[in-house]
Amino acid sequence: MDTNTQEIQKKVLIADDDYDLLEKMKIELQSMGFSVVDVQSQADAEAQLEHFKPDLAIFDLMMENQDSGFILSYKAKKKYPDVPVMLVTGVTKETGMHFDTSTEEMQEWLKADVVLNKDVRLEQLKAEIDQLLKD
Repeated sequence: MDTNTQEIQKKVLIADDDYDLLEKMKIELQSMGFSVVDVQSQADAEAQLEHFKPDLAIFDLMMENQDSGFILSYKAKKKYPDVPVMLVTGVTKETGMHFDTSTEEMQEWLKADVVLNKDVRLEQLKAEIDQLLKD
């Protein structure tokens, strides 16, 4: 990787307690040209947010706490309001509860820009990231 590529490489923070999914998303994001910081807990994600500003944050909704993703989204948006936040969840499949960001009210309540249900397809992930980072 040359110096010019490193200067424009965007950083993504991913937090998910599912190691297999975390590794899969990390590899996919790296193949898309992103620099990835991956962690497996809410606490580690909070520590990373203190150290650097990601260009995009992707949080699992449920980790060590049932609302870890909501808490991380709130904290990320409070510290870096311009950083897009994506929530990834398996809650809908497991419980039937549905979260989306189709209205400004839901975006404000969730503190997230996008909610994706697990298993996220690579094409869907890429399309959502392209939309969030288009500016």
